[in-house]
Amino acid sequence: MHLDHDEEDYNLSLSKFESMLKTNKVLFFDSEEFEEIILHYLDMGKATLAKKALKLGLEQHPKSTGLKLVQVEMLVYDDKLDQAEKLLNELYAIEPTNEEIFIQKANIYSKRDEHEKAVEFLKQALKFTEDYADVYNLIGMEYLFMDNLELAKESFIKCLEEDFEDQSALYNVVYCFEFLDQNQEAVDYLKTYIDRNPYSEIAWHQSGRLYYGLKDYESAATCFQLATYIDEEFVGAYMERGKALERLKQYAEAIESYNRTIELDDPTSYALLRIGKCYEKLGNKVEALKYFNKTVHEDPLLDKGWIAITDFYVRQKNFQKALYYVNKALAIDDQNRLYWKRYATINKAMDHFEEAEFGYRKAIEFGDYQLDTWLFWVDIMLIMGEYNNAILTLIQASEYFPDDAEIEFRLAGFHLLLNEEEKGNYHLSNGLRINAEHQFILKDSFQTVWERPSVQDYITKHVKP
Repeated sequence: MHLDHDEEDYNLSLSKFESMLKTNKVLFFDSEEFEEIILHYLDMGKATLAKKALKLGLEQHPKSTGLKLVQVEMLVYDDKLDQAEKLLNELYAIEPTNEEIFIQKANIYSKRDEHEKAVEFLKQALKFTEDYADVYNLIGMEYLFMDNLELAKESFIKCLEEDFEDQSALYNVVYCFEFLDQNQEAVDYLKTYIDRNPYSEIAWHQSGRLYYGLKDYESAATCFQLATYIDEEFVGAYMERGKALERLKQYAEAIESYNRTIELDDPTSYALLRIGKCYEKLGNKVEALKYFNKTVHEDPLLDKGWIAITDFYVRQKNFQKALYYVNKALAIDDQNRLYWKRYATINKAMDHFEEAEFGYRKAIEFGDYQLDTWLFWVDIMLIMGEYNNAILTLIQASEYFPDDAEIEFRLAGFHLLLNEEEKGNYHLSNGLRINAEHQFILKDSFQTVWERPSVQDYITKHVKP
Protein backbone atom coordinates (compact mmCIF):
# COMPACT_ATOMS: atom_id res chain seq x y z
CA MET A 1 0.00 0.00 0.00
CA HIS A 2 2.88 2.40 0.76
CA LEU A 3 5.12 4.14 -1.74
CA ASP A 4 8.66 2.86 -2.20
CA HIS A 5 10.55 4.93 0.39
CA ASP A 6 13.18 3.75 2.80
CA GLU A 7 11.44 2.26 5.85
CA GLU A 8 13.42 4.46 8.21
CA ASP A 9 12.35 7.64 6.38
CA TYR A 10 8.75 6.46 6.44
CA ASN A 11 8.82 5.85 10.20
CA LEU A 12 10.46 9.24 10.70
CA SER A 13 7.70 10.98 8.72
CA LEU A 14 5.03 9.22 10.76
CA SER A 15 6.67 10.11 14.08
CA LYS A 16 7.10 13.71 12.93
CA PHE A 17 3.41 13.94 11.96
CA GLU A 18 2.16 12.47 15.25
CA SER A 19 4.46 14.81 17.15
CA MET A 20 2.96 17.74 15.20
CA LEU A 21 -0.57 16.66 16.23
CA LYS A 22 0.43 16.58 19.90
CA THR A 23 2.16 19.96 19.89
CA ASN A 24 -0.19 21.76 17.46
CA LYS A 25 2.88 23.01 15.55
CA VAL A 26 2.49 23.04 11.79
CA LEU A 27 5.41 21.22 10.14
CA PHE A 28 6.06 20.83 6.43
CA PHE A 29 5.81 17.49 4.59
CA ASP A 30 6.08 16.87 0.89
CA SER A 31 2.96 15.54 -0.85
CA GLU A 32 4.26 11.97 -1.11
CA GLU A 33 4.92 11.89 2.65
CA PHE A 34 1.33 12.98 3.23
CA GLU A 35 0.08 10.22 0.90
CA GLU A 36 2.03 7.61 2.85
CA ILE A 37 0.78 8.93 6.19
CA ILE A 38 -2.86 8.97 5.01
CA LEU A 39 -2.66 5.48 3.54
CA HIS A 40 -1.05 4.22 6.76
CA TYR A 41 -3.96 5.49 8.83
CA LEU A 42 -6.48 4.07 6.36
CA ASP A 43 -4.72 0.69 6.59
CA MET A 44 -4.95 0.91 10.39
CA GLY A 45 -8.65 1.79 10.21
CA LYS A 46 -7.99 5.21 11.76
CA ALA A 47 -10.19 7.24 9.40
CA THR A 48 -10.24 10.37 11.62
CA LEU A 49 -6.44 10.68 11.61
CA ALA A 50 -6.38 9.97 7.87
CA LYS A 51 -8.82 12.86 7.29
CA LYS A 52 -6.71 15.19 9.47
CA ALA A 53 -3.61 14.28 7.46
CA LEU A 54 -5.49 14.82 4.19
CA LYS A 55 -6.77 18.23 5.30
CA LEU A 56 -3.28 19.36 6.29
CA GLY A 57 -1.79 17.88 3.13
CA LEU A 58 -4.20 19.74 0.83
CA GLU A 59 -3.55 22.97 2.75
CA GLN A 60 0.18 22.59 2.08
CA HIS A 61 -0.19 21.11 -1.44
CA PRO A 62 -3.53 22.32 -2.87
CA LYS A 63 -2.64 21.29 -6.43
CA SER A 64 -1.31 17.79 -5.66
CA THR A 65 -3.06 15.26 -7.90
CA GLY A 66 -1.81 12.42 -5.70
CA LEU A 67 -3.45 13.87 -2.60
CA LYS A 68 -6.65 14.64 -4.47
CA LEU A 69 -6.77 11.02 -5.65
CA VAL A 70 -6.39 9.92 -2.03
CA GLN A 71 -9.24 12.31 -1.24
CA VAL A 72 -11.31 10.55 -3.91
CA GLU A 73 -10.50 7.20 -2.32
CA MET A 74 -11.69 8.47 1.07
CA LEU A 75 -14.88 9.93 -0.42
CA VAL A 76 -15.61 6.55 -2.03
CA TYR A 77 -14.90 4.87 1.30
CA ASP A 78 -17.51 7.16 2.89
CA ASP A 79 -19.98 6.40 0.05
CA LYS A 80 -19.87 10.02 -1.14
CA LEU A 81 -19.77 8.82 -4.72
CA ASP A 82 -21.14 11.92 -6.45
CA GLN A 83 -18.55 14.16 -4.75
CA ALA A 84 -15.82 11.70 -5.65
CA GLU A 85 -16.90 11.59 -9.29
CA LYS A 86 -17.03 15.38 -9.53
CA LEU A 87 -13.48 15.65 -8.19
CA LEU A 88 -12.31 12.97 -10.62
CA ASN A 89 -13.80 14.90 -13.55
CA GLU A 90 -11.82 17.95 -12.46
CA LEU A 91 -8.64 15.88 -12.24
CA TYR A 92 -9.31 14.29 -15.64
CA ALA A 93 -9.43 17.77 -17.22
CA ILE A 94 -5.92 18.36 -15.85
CA GLU A 95 -4.36 14.91 -16.31
CA PRO A 96 -6.34 12.91 -18.91
CA THR A 97 -3.66 10.20 -19.08
CA ASN A 98 -3.43 9.46 -15.35
CA GLU A 99 -4.42 5.78 -15.01
CA GLU A 100 -5.37 6.23 -11.34
CA ILE A 101 -8.25 8.50 -12.40
CA PHE A 102 -9.71 5.70 -14.51
CA ILE A 103 -9.15 3.17 -11.71
CA GLN A 104 -11.00 5.35 -9.22
CA LYS A 105 -13.80 5.96 -11.77
CA ALA A 106 -14.09 2.19 -12.07
CA ASN A 107 -14.19 1.91 -8.29
CA ILE A 108 -17.13 4.34 -8.15
CA TYR A 109 -19.11 2.46 -10.80
CA SER A 110 -18.32 -0.81 -9.08
CA LYS A 111 -19.76 0.60 -5.86
CA ARG A 112 -22.89 1.50 -7.82
CA ASP A 113 -23.11 -2.10 -9.09
CA GLU A 114 -22.48 -0.89 -12.63
CA HIS A 115 -19.71 -3.40 -13.23
CA GLU A 116 -19.73 -3.27 -17.03
CA LYS A 117 -18.95 0.47 -16.89
CA ALA A 118 -16.29 -0.24 -14.29
CA VAL A 119 -14.63 -2.67 -16.74
CA GLU A 120 -14.73 -0.03 -19.50
CA PHE A 121 -12.82 2.44 -17.29
CA LEU A 122 -10.31 -0.22 -16.26
CA LYS A 123 -9.66 -1.00 -19.92
CA GLN A 124 -8.98 2.71 -20.40
CA ALA A 125 -6.53 2.53 -17.49
CA LEU A 126 -4.66 -0.26 -19.32
CA LYS A 127 -3.70 2.26 -22.02
CA PHE A 128 -1.81 4.44 -19.57
CA THR A 129 -0.64 2.17 -16.74
CA GLU A 130 2.71 0.54 -16.19
CA ASP A 131 1.22 -1.81 -13.62
CA TYR A 132 -0.77 -4.08 -15.94
CA ALA A 133 -1.01 -6.85 -13.35
CA ASP A 134 -2.93 -4.69 -10.88
CA VAL A 135 -5.42 -3.50 -13.50
CA TYR A 136 -6.01 -7.01 -14.89
CA ASN A 137 -6.62 -8.17 -11.33
CA LEU A 138 -9.22 -5.42 -10.86
CA ILE A 139 -10.89 -6.33 -14.16
CA GLY A 140 -11.03 -9.95 -13.03
CA MET A 141 -12.76 -8.92 -9.81
CA GLU A 142 -15.38 -6.94 -11.75
CA TYR A 143 -16.11 -9.98 -13.91
CA LEU A 144 -16.49 -12.02 -10.72
CA PHE A 145 -19.08 -9.52 -9.51
CA MET A 146 -20.91 -10.06 -12.81
CA ASP A 147 -20.66 -13.87 -12.41
CA ASN A 148 -18.78 -14.01 -15.71
CA LEU A 149 -16.27 -16.61 -14.55
CA GLU A 150 -14.82 -17.27 -18.00
CA LEU A 151 -13.77 -13.65 -18.57
CA ALA A 152 -12.70 -13.35 -14.93
CA LYS A 153 -10.43 -16.37 -15.41
CA GLU A 154 -8.89 -14.83 -18.55
CA SER A 155 -8.20 -11.56 -16.69
CA PHE A 156 -6.54 -13.28 -13.74
CA ILE A 157 -4.40 -15.34 -16.14
CA LYS A 158 -3.28 -12.08 -17.82
CA CYS A 159 -2.50 -10.68 -14.39
CA LEU A 160 -0.29 -13.67 -13.63
CA GLU A 161 1.45 -13.34 -17.00
CA GLU A 162 2.49 -9.87 -15.86
CA ASP A 163 3.24 -10.81 -12.26
CA PHE A 164 3.41 -14.54 -11.61
CA GLU A 165 3.91 -13.94 -7.87
CA ASP A 166 0.46 -12.39 -7.40
CA GLN A 167 -0.97 -14.94 -4.98
CA SER A 168 -4.50 -13.50 -4.85
CA ALA A 169 -4.76 -13.76 -8.66
CA LEU A 170 -3.51 -17.36 -8.48
CA TYR A 171 -6.19 -18.28 -5.94
CA ASN A 172 -8.80 -16.52 -8.09
CA VAL A 173 -7.76 -18.36 -11.26
CA VAL A 174 -8.14 -21.71 -9.51
CA TYR A 175 -11.49 -20.59 -8.07
CA CYS A 176 -12.75 -19.75 -11.58
CA PHE A 177 -11.58 -23.08 -13.03
CA GLU A 178 -13.29 -24.96 -10.20
CA PHE A 179 -16.51 -22.97 -10.45
CA LEU A 180 -16.61 -23.71 -14.17
CA ASP A 181 -16.06 -27.40 -13.38
CA GLN A 182 -12.77 -27.34 -15.29
CA ASN A 183 -10.62 -29.17 -12.75
CA GLN A 184 -8.44 -30.97 -15.27
CA GLU A 185 -7.90 -27.70 -17.17
CA ALA A 186 -6.92 -26.10 -13.86
CA VAL A 187 -4.35 -28.84 -13.24
CA ASP A 188 -2.94 -28.29 -16.74
CA TYR A 189 -2.77 -24.52 -16.18
CA LEU A 190 -0.97 -24.95 -12.86
CA LYS A 191 1.58 -27.22 -14.54
CA THR A 192 2.52 -24.40 -16.92
CA TYR A 193 2.49 -21.93 -14.02
CA ILE A 194 4.81 -24.16 -11.98
CA ASP A 195 7.18 -24.39 -14.95
CA ARG A 196 7.63 -20.62 -14.58
CA ASN A 197 7.50 -20.52 -10.79
CA PRO A 198 8.55 -23.95 -9.44
CA TYR A 199 8.99 -22.68 -5.89
CA SER A 200 5.40 -21.52 -5.45
CA GLU A 201 4.08 -23.50 -2.50
CA ILE A 202 0.61 -22.05 -3.23
CA ALA A 203 0.62 -23.52 -6.75
CA TRP A 204 1.70 -26.95 -5.49
CA HIS A 205 -0.92 -26.84 -2.75
CA GLN A 206 -3.68 -25.83 -5.17
CA SER A 207 -2.57 -28.58 -7.57
CA GLY A 208 -2.86 -31.06 -4.71
CA ARG A 209 -6.39 -29.88 -3.95
CA LEU A 210 -7.39 -30.29 -7.59
CA TYR A 211 -5.87 -33.77 -7.87
CA TYR A 212 -7.72 -34.71 -4.68
CA GLY A 213 -10.97 -33.52 -6.25
CA LEU A 214 -10.18 -35.66 -9.29
CA LYS A 215 -9.58 -38.63 -6.95
CA ASP A 216 -5.94 -38.87 -8.02
CA TYR A 217 -4.77 -39.22 -4.42
CA GLU A 218 -1.22 -40.28 -5.30
CA SER A 219 -0.57 -37.08 -7.25
CA ALA A 220 -2.36 -35.05 -4.59
CA ALA A 221 -0.13 -36.41 -1.82
CA THR A 222 2.99 -35.68 -3.92
CA CYS A 223 1.91 -32.08 -4.57
CA PHE A 224 1.16 -31.43 -0.91
CA GLN A 225 4.53 -32.90 0.04
CA LEU A 226 6.32 -30.61 -2.43
CA ALA A 227 4.47 -27.64 -0.94
CA THR A 228 5.84 -28.59 2.48
CA TYR A 229 9.37 -28.91 1.07
CA ILE A 230 9.14 -25.28 -0.06
CA ASP A 231 7.47 -24.08 3.14
CA GLU A 232 8.25 -26.41 6.02
CA GLU A 233 5.61 -24.69 8.19
CA PHE A 234 2.73 -24.97 5.70
CA VAL A 235 0.18 -26.43 8.11
CA GLY A 236 -2.60 -26.65 5.51
CA ALA A 237 -0.46 -28.72 3.15
CA TYR A 238 0.42 -31.22 5.91
CA MET A 239 -3.26 -31.51 6.79
CA GLU A 240 -4.33 -32.05 3.17
CA ARG A 241 -1.52 -34.55 2.63
CA GLY A 242 -2.80 -36.53 5.61
CA LYS A 243 -6.26 -36.71 4.00
CA ALA A 244 -4.80 -37.91 0.69
CA LEU A 245 -2.68 -40.54 2.44
CA GLU A 246 -5.75 -41.80 4.27
CA ARG A 247 -7.44 -42.30 0.91
CA LEU A 248 -4.39 -44.31 -0.17
CA LYS A 249 -4.73 -46.39 3.03
CA GLN A 250 -1.24 -45.25 4.08
CA TYR A 251 -2.39 -44.66 7.64
CA ALA A 252 0.98 -44.56 9.39
CA GLU A 253 2.24 -41.87 6.98
CA ALA A 254 -1.05 -39.98 7.38
CA ILE A 255 -0.55 -39.96 11.17
CA GLU A 256 2.94 -38.47 10.65
CA SER A 257 1.47 -35.71 8.49
CA TYR A 258 -1.30 -34.88 10.95
CA ASN A 259 1.19 -34.91 13.84
CA ARG A 260 3.30 -32.37 11.96
CA THR A 261 0.34 -29.94 12.04
CA ILE A 262 0.17 -30.37 15.81
CA GLU A 263 3.91 -29.69 16.14
CA LEU A 264 3.61 -26.48 14.10
CA ASP A 265 0.40 -25.12 15.60
CA ASP A 266 -2.00 -25.70 18.46
CA PRO A 267 -3.65 -29.12 18.18
CA THR A 268 -6.87 -28.99 16.21
CA SER A 269 -9.75 -31.28 17.01
CA TYR A 270 -9.87 -32.23 13.32
CA ALA A 271 -6.25 -33.45 13.28
CA LEU A 272 -6.74 -35.38 16.53
CA LEU A 273 -9.90 -36.97 15.16
CA ARG A 274 -8.18 -38.05 11.93
CA ILE A 275 -5.23 -39.51 13.87
CA GLY A 276 -7.69 -41.52 15.95
CA LYS A 277 -9.40 -42.80 12.78
CA CYS A 278 -6.01 -43.80 11.31
CA TYR A 279 -5.03 -45.71 14.44
CA GLU A 280 -8.37 -47.50 14.34
CA LYS A 281 -7.74 -48.50 10.71
CA LEU A 282 -4.33 -49.83 11.80
CA GLY A 283 -6.07 -51.96 14.44
CA ASN A 284 -4.54 -50.01 17.34
CA LYS A 285 -7.72 -49.58 19.40
CA VAL A 286 -5.95 -48.20 22.47
CA GLU A 287 -4.33 -45.31 20.56
CA ALA A 288 -7.52 -44.75 18.55
CA LEU A 289 -9.62 -44.28 21.67
CA LYS A 290 -6.92 -42.12 23.23
CA TYR A 291 -7.04 -39.70 20.29
CA PHE A 292 -10.84 -39.72 20.12
CA ASN A 293 -10.85 -38.69 23.77
CA LYS A 294 -8.24 -36.01 23.04
CA THR A 295 -10.52 -34.74 20.27
CA VAL A 296 -13.48 -34.13 22.56
CA HIS A 297 -11.21 -32.75 25.27
CA GLU A 298 -9.82 -30.24 22.78
CA ASP A 299 -13.28 -29.31 21.50
CA PRO A 300 -16.16 -30.58 23.66
CA LEU A 301 -18.62 -29.05 21.18
CA LEU A 302 -17.30 -31.05 18.23
CA ASP A 303 -20.14 -33.50 17.66
CA LYS A 304 -18.03 -35.49 15.16
CA GLY A 305 -15.64 -36.33 18.01
CA TRP A 306 -18.42 -37.80 20.14
CA ILE A 307 -19.75 -39.70 17.11
CA ALA A 308 -16.28 -41.16 16.44
CA ILE A 309 -16.26 -42.55 19.99
CA THR A 310 -19.85 -43.76 19.51
CA ASP A 311 -18.92 -45.66 16.35
CA PHE A 312 -15.82 -47.06 18.06
CA TYR A 313 -17.93 -48.60 20.82
CA VAL A 314 -20.59 -49.80 18.38
CA ARG A 315 -17.89 -51.76 16.56
CA GLN A 316 -16.85 -53.22 19.92
CA LYS A 317 -20.56 -54.03 20.56
CA ASN A 318 -20.33 -52.02 23.78
CA PHE A 319 -23.75 -50.46 23.25
CA GLN A 320 -24.07 -48.98 26.73
CA LYS A 321 -21.04 -46.76 26.19
CA ALA A 322 -22.05 -46.08 22.59
CA LEU A 323 -25.42 -44.80 23.82
CA TYR A 324 -23.71 -42.48 26.30
CA TYR A 325 -21.58 -40.89 23.58
CA VAL A 326 -24.29 -40.63 20.91
CA ASN A 327 -26.33 -38.70 23.47
CA LYS A 328 -23.36 -36.34 23.84
CA ALA A 329 -23.40 -35.74 20.06
CA LEU A 330 -27.17 -35.19 20.03
CA ALA A 331 -26.83 -32.66 22.86
CA ILE A 332 -24.71 -30.59 20.43
CA ASP A 333 -26.67 -31.20 17.23
CA ASP A 334 -30.16 -32.59 17.85
CA GLN A 335 -31.24 -32.10 14.24
CA ASN A 336 -28.68 -34.41 12.66
CA ARG A 337 -30.50 -37.32 11.00
CA LEU A 338 -27.40 -39.54 11.02
CA TYR A 339 -26.98 -39.15 14.76
CA TRP A 340 -30.64 -40.03 15.37
CA LYS A 341 -30.25 -43.13 13.20
CA ARG A 342 -27.25 -44.20 15.29
CA TYR A 343 -29.25 -43.53 18.45
CA ALA A 344 -32.06 -45.72 17.11
CA THR A 345 -29.73 -48.51 15.98
CA ILE A 346 -27.96 -48.62 19.35
CA ASN A 347 -31.25 -48.71 21.27
CA LYS A 348 -32.57 -51.42 18.95
CA ALA A 349 -29.48 -53.52 19.70
CA MET A 350 -30.23 -53.08 23.43
CA ASP A 351 -33.94 -53.99 22.96
CA HIS A 352 -34.96 -50.45 23.95
CA PHE A 353 -37.76 -50.43 21.39
CA GLU A 354 -39.55 -47.24 22.39
CA GLU A 355 -36.29 -45.28 22.22
CA ALA A 356 -35.38 -46.96 18.92
CA GLU A 357 -38.78 -46.06 17.44
CA PHE A 358 -38.31 -42.46 18.58
CA GLY A 359 -34.81 -42.36 17.03
CA TYR A 360 -35.94 -43.61 13.62
CA ARG A 361 -38.87 -41.19 13.69
CA LYS A 362 -36.53 -38.25 14.39
CA ALA A 363 -34.08 -39.40 11.71
CA ILE A 364 -36.83 -39.30 9.09
CA GLU A 365 -38.20 -36.05 10.49
CA PHE A 366 -34.79 -34.48 9.84
CA GLY A 367 -34.49 -35.78 6.28
CA ASP A 368 -33.22 -39.38 6.34
CA TYR A 369 -35.40 -40.90 3.61
CA GLN A 370 -33.28 -43.98 2.97
CA LEU A 371 -35.32 -47.13 2.50
CA ASP A 372 -33.64 -49.05 5.30
CA THR A 373 -34.49 -46.27 7.80
CA TRP A 374 -38.20 -46.54 6.94
CA LEU A 375 -38.08 -50.33 7.17
CA PHE A 376 -36.16 -50.41 10.48
CA TRP A 377 -38.70 -47.96 11.91
CA VAL A 378 -41.64 -50.07 10.74
CA ASP A 379 -40.08 -53.29 12.03
CA ILE A 380 -39.80 -51.68 15.48
CA MET A 381 -43.49 -50.72 15.27
CA LEU A 382 -44.28 -54.39 14.52
CA ILE A 383 -42.51 -55.44 17.72
CA MET A 384 -44.42 -52.77 19.64
CA GLY A 385 -47.77 -53.81 18.11
CA GLU A 386 -48.37 -50.41 16.49
CA TYR A 387 -49.85 -51.89 13.31
CA ASN A 388 -51.93 -48.92 12.17
CA ASN A 389 -49.05 -46.46 12.63
CA ALA A 390 -46.81 -48.85 10.72
CA ILE A 391 -49.27 -48.93 7.79
CA LEU A 392 -49.40 -45.10 7.68
CA THR A 393 -45.59 -44.98 7.77
CA LEU A 394 -45.26 -47.52 4.93
CA ILE A 395 -47.73 -45.54 2.80
CA GLN A 396 -45.55 -42.46 3.38
CA ALA A 397 -42.43 -44.45 2.47
CA SER A 398 -44.08 -45.66 -0.73
CA GLU A 399 -44.21 -42.05 -1.94
CA TYR A 400 -40.41 -42.11 -2.01
CA PHE A 401 -40.12 -45.76 -3.13
CA PRO A 402 -43.11 -46.63 -5.33
CA ASP A 403 -43.37 -50.26 -6.42
CA ASP A 404 -40.96 -51.55 -3.78
CA ALA A 405 -41.50 -55.21 -2.89
CA GLU A 406 -40.22 -54.86 0.68
CA ILE A 407 -42.78 -52.15 1.41
CA GLU A 408 -45.62 -54.07 -0.30
CA PHE A 409 -45.00 -57.34 1.61
CA ARG A 410 -44.91 -55.45 4.90
CA LEU A 411 -48.16 -53.65 4.04
CA ALA A 412 -49.69 -57.06 3.23
CA GLY A 413 -48.49 -58.45 6.56
CA PHE A 414 -49.87 -55.59 8.66
CA HIS A 415 -53.25 -55.52 6.91
CA LEU A 416 -53.60 -59.28 7.28
CA LEU A 417 -52.67 -59.06 10.96
CA LEU A 418 -55.59 -56.63 11.28
CA ASN A 419 -57.77 -59.12 9.33
CA GLU A 420 -58.14 -56.61 6.48
CA GLU A 421 -57.99 -59.40 3.92
CA GLU A 422 -58.88 -57.39 0.82
CA LYS A 423 -56.20 -54.76 1.45
CA GLY A 424 -53.74 -57.43 2.53
CA ASN A 425 -54.24 -59.47 -0.65
CA TYR A 426 -53.95 -56.31 -2.75
CA HIS A 427 -50.48 -55.54 -1.36
CA LEU A 428 -49.52 -59.22 -1.39
CA SER A 429 -50.37 -59.31 -5.10
CA ASN A 430 -48.25 -56.17 -5.66
CA GLY A 431 -45.31 -57.68 -3.80
CA LEU A 432 -45.46 -60.93 -5.74
CA ARG A 433 -45.69 -59.00 -9.01
CA ILE A 434 -42.72 -56.77 -8.24
CA ASN A 435 -40.40 -59.40 -6.75
CA ALA A 436 -41.79 -62.70 -5.54
CA GLU A 437 -38.48 -63.64 -3.92
CA HIS A 438 -39.18 -61.10 -1.16
CA GLN A 439 -42.07 -63.20 0.17
CA PHE A 440 -39.61 -64.34 2.86
CA ILE A 441 -40.51 -61.07 4.63
CA LEU A 442 -43.87 -62.59 5.49
CA LYS A 443 -42.23 -65.79 6.70
CA ASP A 444 -39.60 -64.01 8.82
CA SER A 445 -41.60 -61.10 10.22
CA PHE A 446 -45.27 -62.12 10.00
CA GLN A 447 -45.11 -65.84 10.77
CA THR A 448 -48.75 -66.21 11.86
CA VAL A 449 -49.83 -64.59 8.60
CA TRP A 450 -47.44 -66.75 6.59
CA GLU A 451 -48.84 -69.95 8.11
CA ARG A 452 -52.43 -69.16 7.13
CA PRO A 453 -53.66 -71.61 4.46
CA SER A 454 -55.47 -68.75 2.69
CA VAL A 455 -52.18 -66.86 2.32
CA GLN A 456 -50.33 -69.92 1.04
CA ASP A 457 -53.12 -70.59 -1.48
CA TYR A 458 -53.03 -66.97 -2.62
CA ILE A 459 -49.26 -67.10 -3.13
CA THR A 460 -49.51 -70.41 -5.02
CA LYS A 461 -52.16 -69.01 -7.38
CA HIS A 462 -50.31 -65.75 -8.07
CA VAL A 463 -46.72 -66.95 -8.42
CA LYS A 464 -45.90 -68.06 -11.93
CA PRO A 465 -44.29 -71.53 -11.99
